[in-house]
Amino acid sequence: MAPTTNTSGYNTPDSELESILPIHPTAVRRPYALTVQSENTHYTDEHITSKFHNRGAHVNLADGHLTVIPTVEPFEFQTRRTVSKTGLMMIGIGGNNGTTLCATILANRHNIVWHTKSGIQQPNYIGSVLRASTVRIGTEPATGKEVHVPISDILPMVHPNDLVLGGWDISGLSMDKAMERARVLDYDLQRQVAPHMALLGKPLPSIYYPDFIAANQEARADNLVAGNDKQVHLEKIRADIREFKATNGLDRSVIFWTANTERYSDIIPGVNDTADNLLAAIRASHSEVSPSTLFAVAAILEGEPFVNGAPQNTFVPGVIQLAERHQSFIGGDDLKSGQTKLKSVLAEFLVNAGIKPLSIASYNHLGNNDGHNLSAERQFKSKEISKSSVVDDMVDANRLLYKAPEIGPKGTPIGKGEHPDHIVVIKYVPAVGDSKRAIDEYYSEIFCGGRSTINIFNECEDSLLATPLILDLTILTELLTRVKYRNLSQGQDFAPLYPSCTEVINSLNRQRNALEGFLKACVGIW
Repeated sequence: MAPTTNTSGYNTPDSELESILPIHPTAVRRPYALTVQSENTHYTDEHITSKFHNRGAHVNLADGHLTVIPTVEPFEFQTRRTVSKTGLMMIGIGGNNGTTLCATILANRHNIVWHTKSGIQQPNYIGSVLRASTVRIGTEPATGKEVHVPISDILPMVHPNDLVLGGWDISGLSMDKAMERARVLDYDLQRQVAPHMALLGKPLPSIYYPDFIAANQEARADNLVAGNDKQVHLEKIRADIREFKATNGLDRSVIFWTANTERYSDIIPGVNDTADNLLAAIRASHSEVSPSTLFAVAAILEGEPFVNGAPQNTFVPGVIQLAERHQSFIGGDDLKSGQTKLKSVLAEFLVNAGIKPLSIASYNHLGNNDGHNLSAERQFKSKEISKSSVVDDMVDANRLLYKAPEIGPKGTPIGKGEHPDHIVVIKYVPAVGDSKRAIDEYYSEIFCGGRSTINIFNECEDSLLATPLILDLTILTELLTRVKYRNLSQGQDFAPLYPSCTEVINSLNRQRNALEGFLKACVGIW
């Protein structure tokens, strides 16, 4: 009989990891095998260049009559083919989302399989739109059957396994112990991936301004950048980004906020309303400069993209102006992974079916650290604002069902107009941990004064839904740093993608269609 090895898993060598299943299709590496043969698409060793005609319409309203004038604008897209060696620096890397992301990437990288009470489980990227969903690109001539490919195959994109991981956290717990604290992943996976997590070490010291997050987080705050000088803090973050890139030989580093939800920052003239005022406020260590805003400014000044994964108003006007000045990529307003994502689908379905939601009541409770932080009123308010606005664009699109806002004397709308009653409740229940329970009631008006009530109960692992979104946003962010465009009708030179004054689209279906349309345009398919 072969000798047995008694091990806790913390010292298990790679040769003993139980990689007995083939790599999951969502994690498989595929060569870039899609080529478009068209006069509109041109390939070189360095770039994919495509021409795209954006068909739209201008609409004029006069005396109650609509005049529609079709328009066609020619654009040219240029995508650099070589994928950047990319790092992901997460603020809050030691939290539930950060440790879950790191552990699952490492599990996929080493193809670590583990035992659950239901059997053997293999790592995968299910839940990622880019890695686990497909898009129709055409039909096969011989059979007429539609051909679908993974979205990640349309353009060269970074593979999640290749991301170099790092970041900051106010807690100094090492990454293997932080994963254990989070209690998200199955024990047998934690046991096997722990040695790899331990090699990530402890997070970089982070910034802690107690006024912006709940007081109950103070007990975790033992890994902090010293002092109260916000200019010094800014320079320290910038130095961390430069050192991380240099140490790992990176071309690009995506800075991603996945830390606690902050309270909303007050927008104060002379403080954060312009780029110069914001930089001066940082030098003066003004109290209304939040940690997330400071990280965003650091990323912008270092020329690295910043993604906000929480609902606070990180992007105060001064941040947006600074990003425009430096042509830096910024984006993000909370991760909509569970209840709110479902709401963006169901509310649109009801309105598009001609049914009028009168009220939407949403309750959820969870027991992870996110729920603990949100149990404080000011932090919950940020989340409430973010969750409550998710149906706004759907209501605005149908003024047959909802009365439009009144127009003020200056020609601007007053308020939102008629809108469903919408209430959001979040409660902290430690016993349920990362398993979030959500209950929604949609109360709607139907034909001739009738009423319809839809009740939904949803139970999910909060971090296991959010983590794939972090991956998708990171991968897309890296891609967008390689894409330029120009309007051929205006004789523009190629410039970075930067649509200004773009309205927020909450509808999941419209978001998906926009993503597909953009990626297809980059290779000349439409």
